[in-house]
Amino acid sequence: MEQQEQGCAGARSDEPEARSAARWRVQGADSAGRAESASAGDAGALVSRWPALVGCPEAVEWLGVQVDLGRAPRTVDAYARALADYLGFCGRAGLEPLGVGRAGVAGYVRDLRERPGWRGQNVVALDSGAGLSNATLRLRLTAVRLFYDFVVEEGRLERNPVGRGRHGLRRGRGERGLVPVFSRLPWIPTDDQWRALLQAAVGERLRNRLMLALAYDAGLRREELCLLATDDLDPAHRTLRVRAETTKTRRGRVVPYSAAAGGLLQGYLSQRRTITRKRGGLLVSESRRNRGEPISPWTWSKVVRSLALRAGLPAFSTHTLRHLCLTDLARSGWELHQIASFAGHRSTETTLQYIHLSGRELAAKLAGGMAQVHGERVAQLGEALS
Repeated sequence: MEQQEQGCAGARSDEPEARSAARWRVQGADSAGRAESASAGDAGALVSRWPALVGCPEAVEWLGVQVDLGRAPRTVDAYARALADYLGFCGRAGLEPLGVGRAGVAGYVRDLRERPGWRGQNVVALDSGAGLSNATLRLRLTAVRLFYDFVVEEGRLERNPVGRGRHGLRRGRGERGLVPVFSRLPWIPTDDQWRALLQAAVGERLRNRLMLALAYDAGLRREELCLLATDDLDPAHRTLRVRAETTKTRRGRVVPYSAAAGGLLQGYLSQRRTITRKRGGLLVSESRRNRGEPISPWTWSKVVRSLALRAGLPAFSTHTLRHLCLTDLARSGWELHQIASFAGHRSTETTLQYIHLSGRELAAKLAGGMAQVHGERVAQLGEALS
């Protein structure tokens, strides 16, 4: 991907990095507070991006609280976008945001469900049957519910009009929210597809091949990989440290990497010294514009996207490497709690969403089990009837 960046401006993989380099440089530092404030800014910056927030000072105040609490930049931005969408609906429906009842919220849910896809009228999400995916529908309602929680706690509203769901009729069943939850199995490549991807990566620069190896070996998320620092490495024990401030769950961990990745790392460190001798970000840009600066997740996403298209695997993404790693650990006989610890999950319930066996593997297990049962029954028949 980056091989083309000097010859064709339109194909540069560092363009998103240029727009957000400051955020990732700061986020790679030890001070998490500075990272959040540098990326999300203040409530005024959010209002300038989402003008619909102007008509609701309570919404601006709540978003400012989220910034002050150090919420992740993209989380704050997602909240702002969701609130702006909700306030836009209130404006179109002639509703006062602080006077909306359950009927108004139900109308918003209907509006979300009937909204056409932004790519066209005929484009729908398979899991929701609407223009917005099931995850987006739930995210929009979650942001609105959290906003009303704040308003209620501040004493400006008596009750939250967004319900938290109701319990099922039978004991032991969980809550059912306003929008049902659909859990889809993650896609993972077959052995042939995996070899096709590796073949497409043969001509990639050393840094990209190292990132591919580390992402799979350590089951790293995109941000965790891009924010690795030189101090996180322990080549003697072939392990790397994933710092808590770079993770989604704020849980640090130490994970191993393979001998193959170790060989790539040794070669890359020698190459890195020709680019920059500064400590800090391990994986740095080689472009003239951002030379020596830590790469951004968008750069890595473009690299993987290019590899996926060349390999004929459009469904392959940066997170596929993590899915494949955790699934392979399950295939190898690792216990669930061991995989959860390796992945940095807070709950094994999350781990179960990542680990799955293919239908072919399940069929083989079933055939093997049935063959054993069938053999035992035939032996019993022979003993009893002979």
